[in-house]
Amino acid sequence: MDELLIPDNKVLLGMSGGTDSSMAALILQEAGYEVTGVTFRFYEKDGNTEYLDDASALCHRLGISHVVYDARDLFREKIIRYFVDEYMAAHTPVPCTLCNNYLKWPLLRQLADSMGIFYIATGHYVRKVQHDGRHYIRKGVDADKDQSFFLWGLQQDIMQRMLLPLGDWTKTQVRQLAEERGFLKTARKKDSIGVCFCPMDYRTFLRQEVEEGLITPGKFYDEQGNYIARHEGYPFYTIGQRRGLGIDLNRPVFVKEILPESNKVILGNLKSLEKTEMRLKDWNIISPETLLGRDDVIVKIRYRKQANRCVVSLLPDHTLHVRLLEPLTAIASGQAAAFYRDDRVLGGGIII
Repeated sequence: MDELLIPDNKVLLGMSGGTDSSMAALILQEAGYEVTGVTFRFYEKDGNTEYLDDASALCHRLGISHVVYDARDLFREKIIRYFVDEYMAAHTPVPCTLCNNYLKWPLLRQLADSMGIFYIATGHYVRKVQHDGRHYIRKGVDADKDQSFFLWGLQQDIMQRMLLPLGDWTKTQVRQLAEERGFLKTARKKDSIGVCFCPMDYRTFLRQEVEEGLITPGKFYDEQGNYIARHEGYPFYTIGQRRGLGIDLNRPVFVKEILPESNKVILGNLKSLEKTEMRLKDWNIISPETLLGRDDVIVKIRYRKQANRCVVSLLPDHTLHVRLLEPLTAIASGQAAAFYRDDRVLGGGIII
């Protein structure tokens, strides 16, 4: 962390009460920083506020200041509303990407400004690097925990202030640190899985959020227009989905197309889902000359286990055109696409 050499030692750290942000506080403190922890109240399932108590207790034990910021209304307006609307539009939403780029980090900077603190930090497993005078997010050392895919939309004014104490650590090392320092509860906390406000089943969440009668049963069809079976409602399916369709055709089939106006879901084989191009809106590029027109760029549309070479160009309508050098399956409107060279994030956007 080159930032440790900078004399200004005040940092505002986002603390969720979990293992990662808790140990980020310890690492920063032991590196000589004056840490203030902030816990954002974004969403509380069944009114559970144990995370607030855990974050507060950790800060008290370390002897650092702790504040709580209630952002529940903002989170509902910016993230939950978007999440529901995207599924109802037959898109595949990316709430963690939007939350990080347009809510969590900007809020952290805003609050730091109000407190006279320059540096902002989180427990993300990512690193930061400067290249040709610009700041870039780099993949974290722990490939299994790397979160760089979610941060392609961050702007330079935020990135220059970021401290990322866990980027050079693995999750195993972080848990070991917690054990060694006697933070046993912190060391043994389970990792969060999936979307924070519906970690296991977004369909149940949608039913609760959507007006009754807007999600109704519809029909599965094959690519030739032949009826296959009934389905539970088009918002409950995503492009590329294979499991959970509730049908058995003695062959693998995947969701190829979703037609919300007629409540139809079209199924096809995996080959039929292959595409060699896509377009992006709401994009962010850190440096156009490092991305546009180059044939050594990698694009990812999923957090894990997927990377394709591509060539990116800017179209007259101000969208990005992405030409894939090898076909890619299950490209869906609403998904995020992140661009990389080696382990450096060059930018990204939302698929249309």
